[in-house]
Amino acid sequence: MRIAWFSPFPPVRTGIAGRSAELVAALAARGVSVDRYPEAAAHDFPWRHRQAPYDLVVYQFGNSSHHDYAWPYALRYPGLVVLHDTRLHHARAALLLRETRAADYRAELAWSEPAVSPDAAELAIAGFDSRLYYDWPMVRGLVASSRLTAVHGNAAREELIAALSTPNVTTPKIQAKTQAANAEAINAQSADSNLDAVSRIVSIRLGEGELVSPEREARARREIRRRYDIAPDAIVFASFGGMTPEKRLPQILAALRATLRHTPDAHLLLAGARAAHYDVAAGIAALDLQRHVTVAGYLERDADLTDHLAACDVSLNLRWPTARETSGPWLRALAAARPTIVTDLVHLADVPSLDPRTWTVSAVSTTDDRRPTADDRRHTIDGRTSDFGPRTSDLGPRHAIAVAIDILDEDHSLRLAMRRLAEDAALRAELGAAAREWWQREHAVEVMVGDYERAIAAAMARPDPDATLPPHMRNGGDGRLRTILSAFGLSSPLDR
Repeated sequence: MRIAWFSPFPPVRTGIAGRSAELVAALAARGVSVDRYPEAAAHDFPWRHRQAPYDLVVYQFGNSSHHDYAWPYALRYPGLVVLHDTRLHHARAALLLRETRAADYRAELAWSEPAVSPDAAELAIAGFDSRLYYDWPMVRGLVASSRLTAVHGNAAREELIAALSTPNVTTPKIQAKTQAANAEAINAQSADSNLDAVSRIVSIRLGEGELVSPEREARARREIRRRYDIAPDAIVFASFGGMTPEKRLPQILAALRATLRHTPDAHLLLAGARAAHYDVAAGIAALDLQRHVTVAGYLERDADLTDHLAACDVSLNLRWPTARETSGPWLRALAAARPTIVTDLVHLADVPSLDPRTWTVSAVSTTDDRRPTADDRRHTIDGRTSDFGPRTSDLGPRHAIAVAIDILDEDHSLRLAMRRLAEDAALRAELGAAAREWWQREHAVEVMVGDYERAIAAAMARPDPDATLPPHMRNGGDGRLRTILSAFGLSSPLDR
């Protein structure tokens, strides 16, 4: 079996690059021949594929410019499309507008998001980046052009199917010059207009992280805390990844200030790249938290990230707004048996978690394909609830693996969660143990590789789709070549 793999790879600093490297190595060890196509090598793909066709092309997509180069290939050469984010609007809009293709952006938004007024395109064209982008996935073209599309988790799959359920035949009128150029694509009434999303989209599991032995945890706790001059017995919260407002750092800092009234030795460890649009140091100083916050900077190696996780007591993995991504540091925290605090997001609906307002379990694992019932989604731990919740360790989280924060009650719930986890060592231990068990079953690397093998086989068994897209999405990129060759009475090699 020969596979072409379109993705960034290390040294690119993204989780997708790291997972692609792991997957390619694991598949190669199982006898699969995989050719890598990062951006620098992508131009070699057409002629290599023409000389010796690949059995399948795999495309990895995230909501960043690292994946811009892969769009034309995915739209022209159908394969397995893996959406690490099911919202790609930011990256796609940035690409089209950076190339001064406003008309193409208008056409694609109208075709991909038929329920949205076409006038909404003017927000982006005018330069107003908005959180509304998160509500408009802009992935219809990739799904329609793929043999199979994979997302992470059943909840993400169901939400994407619902988002694509409006057929593009209802697209409102757009500007006349764009409408004329795209009439065939916009008004196509083939069966593919509805994308056949139920069968076209599948769920696979994301694997990342490694188990941490007691010996490694003790060593990491000792050495990392000594490096940053953090007391051995301090309760350490940690947040890993880019230091942005989207990671809810302002809310975390405010909650830490409130937690210090109850746990004076609480500490916060921040590790990740600083963001140009957010001054984390100013936020720390504004709350007079300099003695209680350590900014470690970007951690180059996965092993360093794991050691820093092992040295903390609670991992904070908050996110809003969200492109429906699954956090790599969160998975690593689960593997390291750390209790975690996450935002209660739609694509994490299957993750059993505790609501800190009641300390009840707000979701259950659905290993079969049924949807959770109301009884599944909420049951009390012992029948007792209060503003702060039950305190004794034998009330444990049952099958909960995290504490989930309702974004509409974020400040209040986050304070409750951090205070409870700072004070209740038994609950931290229970959540950590459940998290490790969940990770082994759902997010170990070998679990991910097995899911990819099944998805690859399924994609290979499917025919290329007959999708009708706006013309600019089918641009072969060989216009100049055709012009030059035509002067000599020659045709493009792509036509042969």
